[in-house]
Amino acid sequence: MTTPYQIQGLPAIRAGAAQRAITPPVGGCLEGYFHERIAQRVRDDLFCRAVVLEGSGGRLAIIACDLICFATDFATAVRQLVSETTGIPQDAILLCATHTHTGPTMGLIDAGLPVNHGWLAALPEKIAGTVRQAVDSLFPATLFPGRREETSLGSNRLGRLPDGNEVFGKSGVLGPAGPVDPEVLALGIRDGEGTLRAVIGNYAMHPDVIGGGSADFLSADWPGEVGRALSDLYGEQVVTVFLNGTCGDINHHVWEPTRLPRSGPAKAVQMGRVMAADLLAAFETAEPLATDQVGAAVETLPIPYFTRDAEFLADVERIRAKPEADRIGWENVLLKFNDRWDKDGQIGQVPVQALRFGGLAFVGLPGEVFVKWGLEIKHWSPARHTFVAELANGWFGYIPTTDQAHRGAYGARPILSRQLVPDAGRQIADTVQVLLSRLWN
Repeated sequence: MTTPYQIQGLPAIRAGAAQRAITPPVGGCLEGYFHERIAQRVRDDLFCRAVVLEGSGGRLAIIACDLICFATDFATAVRQLVSETTGIPQDAILLCATHTHTGPTMGLIDAGLPVNHGWLAALPEKIAGTVRQAVDSLFPATLFPGRREETSLGSNRLGRLPDGNEVFGKSGVLGPAGPVDPEVLALGIRDGEGTLRAVIGNYAMHPDVIGGGSADFLSADWPGEVGRALSDLYGEQVVTVFLNGTCGDINHHVWEPTRLPRSGPAKAVQMGRVMAADLLAAFETAEPLATDQVGAAVETLPIPYFTRDAEFLADVERIRAKPEADRIGWENVLLKFNDRWDKDGQIGQVPVQALRFGGLAFVGLPGEVFVKWGLEIKHWSPARHTFVAELANGWFGYIPTTDQAHRGAYGARPILSRQLVPDAGRQIADTVQVLLSRLWN
């Protein structure tokens, strides 16, 4: 069988793809909430999925794991191991988490929750082995990058109050405190016969749909349903690598009344099918990539952590003086986090990554990033398609916009959800712009 596409004159690109289950044993704790949830069963397996792209100048590896996040030191060690295992330069390896809230504890978001250290210690070898398998499977490939828009799946989850502050929620607010990013990016990867072998998808949406605070099962949430839907249509050989966009202030709850499912498995399946349809519509109608330059750049930014001042500490003592039953919202959690905070006066080493493959850019950001930063990065990017992956190569909590860092909503509250100084996001976005400009010039 010969390819149905006109590929004469296209560059000699090669690609490889692989996936491996990384599901931990049941009985462990789930991460994503501030209370203990125990996984009593596996609804669907968690996977490490990897795509390797080879063009003029070398190879890139794009890796996504169905986990909530990676510690920065852990991610760095994994990328080093992948490099040693495959020969791909460490700067050219992007490792991100899909951010499922029904995956195992990684010892980060709430350090008080128990961690399966044996499973965690074995994870780097599993990730490196998956990328090695992708390298071993390299085949002549044609890449089809495309885009669509999706506005029906969610909303900005923060609301602006009449007094100028912001809250997590929609009660008593003037309206959404920010935009959404409607762009769906897809990269379809086909072999010499035209068979779809892999898909890289990118969309900004929090994966906290399928279980919520009462979840008692392991699941990849709706990103896992995307891969399942594409494999059902195209075949089990398809590896779907999902890169979550800047969704620190985005989730699946819409502002308008609806008769559609609002959460749980039915909502996750619906979202997975819709996203799969968006992705396939994007790459099925796309022209093939006609360039294959490869470039990679990582810059580690020294950004100060939040340091508690007199005003913050006075607020902590005000909360502590309340009877526990009278504390509201996140106050009890804030007290617990404050008592463990050990980063006053310290400097975070924040890795920012930009990759180029032909006219495509892949950006890695190490935190839960507010959507305006993703929109700004795309606006100034020289690439025709800019895939922005948050929770890549590390985790530094939420990264709000500089102004929203002062408006009090979850995602902006220091120590509770924000670790770095208010201006961290601007520094990160500006660095991405510089790195992309270098790669294109």
